[in-house]
Amino acid sequence: MMKAKSETKVIVGMVRLSYAHIFEPSAREGQEPKYSVSLLIPKDDKKTIGTIKKAIEAATQAGVTKFGGKIPSNLRSPLRDGDEERDEYPEYHGQYFVNASAKTPPGIVDKKRQTITDSREVHSGDYALVSVNFYAYSTAGNKGIACGLNNIMKIKDGEWLGGRSKAEDDFADVDLAEFEDDDDDMSFLA
Repeated sequence: MMKAKSETKVIVGMVRLSYAHIFEPSAREGQEPKYSVSLLIPKDDKKTIGTIKKAIEAATQAGVTKFGGKIPSNLRSPLRDGDEERDEYPEYHGQYFVNASAKTPPGIVDKKRQTITDSREVHSGDYALVSVNFYAYSTAGNKGIACGLNNIMKIKDGEWLGGRSKAEDDFADVDLAEFEDDDDDMSFLA
């Protein structure tokens, strides 16, 4: 699903969230902290990819003045190929990705449009619809189209990305009878 809000603002979905820093801003050393997320988009979702490309083109045309009156041949695109750029990460195989960020926190809601404030409720690996806007930049000799993060609607849970597991899964096969004692003897902890 992809719905155009304007030429450069779209709702992208269903995407998988990766590197989700959506409740607290994050930054690499020397950079300004921002809220950010990488949106994984299946390559076979032609409709979504087409709408993103149209929004990028609209942002490119709107940014011609920032680019000095003409579109540079080396213009950086926010739509990137996961097979080429993130080959070492299996979750990026067969996916395009877009990195979206903002200085202000995104609004985050569930399918009932109820606000989610608990960071444990939405994480990397979950599936969502995401409102983004594309815009031109020209900074320190770099010219391109960036993706601004607006809002997120969580649609369904996904497996954690980055190797994290759920506590329920880690302890699913533990035989608790082994640790029970009528005397509440906790000597096994020593």
